Formats: sequence, structure tokens, C-alpha cells
Amino acid sequence: MKKVLALFLVSLLLLTACSSGSKTEDNSKTAEDSNKITVWAWDPNFNIKAMNIAKDTYAQENKDVEIEVIENAQDDIIQKLNTSLSSGTTKGLPNIVLIEDYRAQGFLQAFPDMFHELTGSFNAKDFADYKIAPTSLDGKNYGLPFDTGVTGLYVRTDYLEQAGYSIEDLQNIDWDKYIEIGKKVKEVTGKQMLTQDPNDLGLIRMMIQTAGSWYLEEDGVTPNLADNKALKAAFETYKKLLDADLVKPVSDWSQFLAGFNSGDVATVPTGNWITPSIKAEESQSGKWAVVPFPKLPGVADSVNASNLGGSSWYVLNVPGKEKAAEFLGKTFGSSVEFYQTINTEVGAIGTYKPATEGEAYQAADEFFSGQKVIADFAKWTTEIPQVNFGLHTYAIEDILAVEAQNFIKGKDLDKALKDAQGQAETQVK
Repeated sequence: MKKVLALFLVSLLLLTACSSGSKTEDNSKTAEDSNKITVWAWDPNFNIKAMNIAKDTYAQENKDVEIEVIENAQDDIIQKLNTSLSSGTTKGLPNIVLIEDYRAQGFLQAFPDMFHELTGSFNAKDFADYKIAPTSLDGKNYGLPFDTGVTGLYVRTDYLEQAGYSIEDLQNIDWDKYIEIGKKVKEVTGKQMLTQDPNDLGLIRMMIQTAGSWYLEEDGVTPNLADNKALKAAFETYKKLLDADLVKPVSDWSQFLAGFNSGDVATVPTGNWITPSIKAEESQSGKWAVVPFPKLPGVADSVNASNLGGSSWYVLNVPGKEKAAEFLGKTFGSSVEFYQTINTEVGAIGTYKPATEGEAYQAADEFFSGQKVIADFAKWTTEIPQVNFGLHTYAIEDILAVEAQNFIKGKDLDKALKDAQGQAETQVK
């Protein structure tokens, strides 16, 4: 009897062990083969709206795949990624995450094993060249390029005409010419040329990229401030604008918008993403045009094209990564029709070059007096110099913002940039 009982208990233990093993294997398989893709992004009216269109597009032929798009503030995404990736845990992370191009290298270089390689999921040559460097590492593609921050100079044509200028007078100019025109516009109309937040160096950022220059050397790590010819020219131009009293100071986003919606300034030099905000003031329809961004005077390599902002999609190295990569590749990575849709419904231009021949990109915009604004921006996108944003864009800007104010108050520019270089070398690792 004891032998029978012993054999029964052993058999029971073996069955329990086998059952437990099978359950673990099934759970693992379920995680790997899950048909659910989660996405983190910010801005419900732009990024999230575009992703939801991609979701609906993909679902037409992949009804078995569930895609959940979760809204997070950009700062929250950065914090959550840093916390999770630093601890080495992927629990709770999404399959796909949107990361701003200025921040991408910081994540890719710090956590290279946490991102799924996308090389082969899309054709990198189909995207604007300047987007490939920040989304790649060691020659491999990790980010699928999304929106462009291609810049333009938005101008009030009625103010120009009052001052005796036409839109042709602002084609492919440099900042010295812009200042010359601005002085006349202010003299005749009383309007300043642009708004500027003293703590925001976005204007400097746009200026230096026209020359293929950045705050860092090409390695993306070494500070490049003291001997940076483009940066010096940008600071000099910035001060010329202030000295000519062409700048209306603002301190936040709402004041920035009010500057042009109220008609207080004659131009807006910024990224194309501002178009919906300019068109929001319907009473100004027919009074605006967009021309190429001014280049830096005295800098031979400077061109009339630049960038401000932009982000890309990344797949994290978690279960479901292959399906997530496939989803991105079939929508953001290859569909001309999809890009026409998000351009029409969201205003997103994207950086997918084959899309530029589509109907939406070639449409005339009556608000801009029939100008094919999207086609122009798409053309300028291909002309943006490629730079390595590296790891420390915002950290260095914090240093430069202080030295910019010191320079404006009278500090020698070479000394200001040299001091900024020293601080950056000490603080930025």
C-alpha cells in the first residue's frame, strides 16, 4: 500500500511539473506571437492622428492585428524610457515609440540593445538625407523617419508691398538682406519683423544648420563652439536683428502665436509645422506667402534651407518587434497614398521622397494666394544639410543661452563662445 501511495505521489508531482512547463511555454509563445502592437506618442492633433490613420490603413489587410495608440506628453515619454531602459526592464514599454530627432542619438548610444534594428524594413534612400544620421547608429537604421521640421520664411505680402517690395525680392536672400528689407518695412508700416523668446535658441539652431554645422563635431559628442564659424555668424546676425529693433520679444508659445495672428510682425522664420497656426487667422487669407529660409552672410557653405524639430518612429526590443517593424514599413515606410492622406487630414509633410509627386503635395493653397506651399516645402526638405545632432543639443543650448545674453550685453563674442566651449567640455560627457 505504501509503495502504491508513493508511486501515486511521484506521478502527481511529474504531472504537475509537466503542466507547469507547458503553461510557461504557452505564455512565452503568447507574448512572442501577440497580435497587439502598442504605440507611445504625443500631440493628438498631429503625431497621434497620423498614427491612427496608419493603424486604419494597415487594418484593411491585417484585421487580426490590434494597434493601441497611447498618448503621453513628450517629457513623460523621455522620463519613462530613461527609467525603464536604465534599469534594464522592458515591462510596460510599448512596441513603438516616437522620439524627437534631437534626442534620438542619446537613447541609441546609451541603450543600443534596447532598440530593434529596422534596416531592410524600409528603403532609407527614399527618405530625406538629413533624417538618416540622427535615426541611425553604426551604419544601421533604427528609426523610421517621420515628419520634417523643414523651415521657411513666412511673410506678410501686404506689408512688403507697402514698403515697396515684392515676394521675388525675398527669394534666396541672406540675413543681411533680410535686415535691410526689415528696416524699410518697419519704417513704412511700424511693424517689427519677427518674434523671439530670449531663452529659446531655435533661431540660432536653424541658422547654423543652413551651413551644415551643429553644436557638436561630426562625432556627435565633442563640443564645437569656440571655433565654429557658422555659430559665430549666427550670433552676430542675432545681435544685428536686435540692434535694428526688428524683434518683438515674447516669453511663451501663446505670445509667439499672437505675434503673427494679431499682425504685429511681418515674418515668421520657423518650421513648416506652424502653417496650421498661421492659417488659423482666416481674416489674413491671401496676405501670406512662404519663401526659402535666409542663409548666413559670409559663410560659404550656407544654403537657403534648414530644419527645426521633427521626430521619428522606433521599435523597442520587446516581444512583437517583428510585427511592429512590418507595420511601420508598410505605412510610414512605403505608402505614397498614406502620405497623401496624412498631408490632407493632418498637415504632415513627412520626409518620404516618393510622396512628393502625389496630388496632395502638388495642391495650390488659396490661403497663400494659390502657392503650392507643400510642394515648396518638400523641395526644400531635400536641400537641408545633414548634421549629427549628437547627444547634447539641449544641454549645450542651456549654456549658450546664458552666453548669448552676455554677448548682447556687451561681452566679446569670441570670449563668450570660448567660455561656452569650456563649460560644455566640463559639463557634457
